[in-house]
Amino acid sequence: MGTETSPGGPGLLIIGASQAGVALATSLRALGHDGAITLLGDEDHRPYQRPALSKEFLQDKVGKESLIFRTAEYWAEHRIRVVQGERIVRIDKRPDGSGIAFARSGEVFTFDRLALTVGARARRLGIPGADLPGVLALRQADDALELKARVPLVEDVVVIGGGFIGLEAAASLATLGKRVTVLEAGPHLVGRAVGTPTSEKLLQHHLRHGVEVLLNATAARIVGEGDRVVGVELAGSASRAGRVVRADLVLVGVGVLPNTELAEQLGLAVDDGIVVDERAVCSDGVTVAVGDCANLPNPVPGSQPGDRVRLESVNNAVEQAKVAAYAITGRDGEYAGIPWFWSNQGSLKLQIAGLSRGYDRVVVREGEGTRWSALYYRDGRLVAADCIDHPLDFMAVKAALAQGGRIDPDAAADATRSLKQLTRLPVSA
Repeated sequence: MGTETSPGGPGLLIIGASQAGVALATSLRALGHDGAITLLGDEDHRPYQRPALSKEFLQDKVGKESLIFRTAEYWAEHRIRVVQGERIVRIDKRPDGSGIAFARSGEVFTFDRLALTVGARARRLGIPGADLPGVLALRQADDALELKARVPLVEDVVVIGGGFIGLEAAASLATLGKRVTVLEAGPHLVGRAVGTPTSEKLLQHHLRHGVEVLLNATAARIVGEGDRVVGVELAGSASRAGRVVRADLVLVGVGVLPNTELAEQLGLAVDDGIVVDERAVCSDGVTVAVGDCANLPNPVPGSQPGDRVRLESVNNAVEQAKVAAYAITGRDGEYAGIPWFWSNQGSLKLQIAGLSRGYDRVVVREGEGTRWSALYYRDGRLVAADCIDHPLDFMAVKAALAQGGRIDPDAAADATRSLKQLTRLPVSA
């Protein structure tokens, strides 16, 4: 049984071999941090990228090896110990931030400082039949491997949840020739992340590509025959209640829950994620938390004090990890940036800059071909944009938000005008 995380002393223990965990370890080495680092994951896989699981990997456009973050040689050269298949179940931490982490296997890992990059887990459905074989989530590599193994054997797929993961997978499965039905409980697709005009644009895109989409549709139960799925029974209005949508496979994509169990056991502040400050430091003043599991002050310049967000994106994981690396190495640096996201849904590429929540005006720009953008304003100020197949608009809005720039909404309504040229920066910029 080991008692140290790596040769040379306990060092930093990063629990969670996620995008955020990898970014933290590599950022520390890039800053010249020379202490021992252990990157510990609970999956029996080398650290890998998740975004492609619902798209390129599912469609066999990329193989498993292309998802791996770094080679074994990289980890060895940079003296980062990578541990696979160890789930931490208890942590004893001292006031100075050092302590011992106990794994389910009986292994123990001592540390001088702790980082939690534990991510989030897929929400499960609390309805009858949800535990039947053929009812899957898509969050981890093993989920994607099981889904890929089942796809050749099925014809009808029901996707429960019209968020990014559900729609990406639906588009991929339709491309593979499956009959796909998406059930979305709300009135709009991706309602938490994009504005209403973009939701409608996404709906029309999927309908054109053969995906059936039912809005305001709630699953009452998963119907099975023996140990296999045969359909999803709908709840809701009289016209839908009791209807069974045929399904050989059900993919559940109804959001995620941040993994806060270890933080709660440590007595750290938790509120829809592990509460951290602008430097990614937890309430104990020493532990750091990064990525999907962290609830942080809104990093958008000009945000109101006390406004907090939990961001589920690759960009956030990478940028927040850099800030955490600064904190660990004693450097100054706060997270102040523009959240941005992307989603490839079949042939459509959606890029989002900023956070559109609370908008009171929308300007839609219909460009040439498939190029389309929606700009969101609050109190006359640009706060976000959803851009479909329009990288120039996306980059212009992202830059304007980062620099405190303004884009006149009336001028922006003319899609022939460049947003970059319309941007007016503060005099001090």
